[in-house]
Amino acid sequence: MRFHVLGLGPIGSLVSHHLCKTLDATRHTVVLVHKNVQQVKKADLAGNILKVERDGVVDTSTVFRSEVFEAAKQLRYEKRQAKLLSRRAVNSENEGAASLKSKAKDIPQNSIQHTLLPIESLIVTIKAYRVVDSINALVPRLSPNSTIVLLHNGMGVYERLVEDVFRNPEQRPHFIVASNDHGAWNKDYFHTIHAGVGSIAFGIVADPRGRNFESSVAEKDIPIQERVLSLDNIMPSQEGDDSPYRSLRNTVAALSNLSGLNAVWKPISHIEIAMKRKLVVNSVVNALTALLGCRNGELLESEESKKIINRVCSEAARAFAMQAQEEQGSWDDQEKQVRARTGFSRVSPALSARALEEECLRVIKVTAGNTSSMLSDVRAGSYTEVEYMNGYLVGLGRSFGLPMTTTTTLLNLVKLRTSIPLDRLIYK
Repeated sequence: MRFHVLGLGPIGSLVSHHLCKTLDATRHTVVLVHKNVQQVKKADLAGNILKVERDGVVDTSTVFRSEVFEAAKQLRYEKRQAKLLSRRAVNSENEGAASLKSKAKDIPQNSIQHTLLPIESLIVTIKAYRVVDSINALVPRLSPNSTIVLLHNGMGVYERLVEDVFRNPEQRPHFIVASNDHGAWNKDYFHTIHAGVGSIAFGIVADPRGRNFESSVAEKDIPIQERVLSLDNIMPSQEGDDSPYRSLRNTVAALSNLSGLNAVWKPISHIEIAMKRKLVVNSVVNALTALLGCRNGELLESEESKKIINRVCSEAARAFAMQAQEEQGSWDDQEKQVRARTGFSRVSPALSARALEEECLRVIKVTAGNTSSMLSDVRAGSYTEVEYMNGYLVGLGRSFGLPMTTTTTLLNLVKLRTSIPLDRLIYK
């Protein structure tokens, strides 16, 4: 089976590396999707060796293939590579076997994905604002049997994909959403520093075709503490390789085996809570550090920043509470009973204002020396993901008539900050 990874930033590189280390290369292929031909050339210069460094120790992986995001560019690249390899083969006849062996190292033939095959499993680790357009461009290679893993910051992307790209539930691929709290940065292309070890929690979005992927955790005859999610809930082994759930089962199995990334499959309700908690943290930490140009830990040096944190968390908690009440009103009696048994018939305590504030302060402390991704984006003059962080919270609150005053102010200030590059001004 083929696992395509779209986005080779720090997290995409981490996931790609660990997939290469854990998957059986005789049965599965990891395909790295580069944004453009220039990135492929950078990978060539790096010897097509993916490096991950942790505590000064470098680990490498090479068992993967590469392709370019845009099909037309991919085909042009392949033609150029084929001509180059052909010329080298001809020249090598005159230069001898030793020279051929030396030249072959320049561009490994087995690293090039020469045909744009259908995508079975797509792991998306690009910026939130690029996800919808990027997946839309890949729709001809996707099918209802494909699996898409959304591993990005912020929230609201899945909703946009359902509304704008995959409107027909029967033709929609399987979706997995994930929450990541590993810390990493790219020292160079194909060289990632794994700075902070965290975890990846992921869950499967409910099946529009009706299969219950979490039936084993709702069995009344089994004590709650012994209930576990099972791959057989996704696809019983007797269904065979032609099952429309094969890629989903294999993707969940592959992610679950990423022990080096502490990846864990959890019920989707748990993932929703984890994603909302991270959303609030990002809406506070990313926005404030981008505006102030400081490291995360410096936010704790000011009482004013703590007041802002408190207000954002209070606004988010009210919005989450209203959302939970609305969802409860739409449940039928059977679903209400299930939610009551599993403890999700009310707002999770983890989404209270106090719990959200405590989580923000905890994350700031453990990442005190880090530079947030939004600050890095601002300094690079790039787009930010603020619309999928603060923007998502503002939209959620407004849908219930909540003002979201502080969250809105941060949203607007970040937009203003990116439109006026203050650090580039020349004062006379």
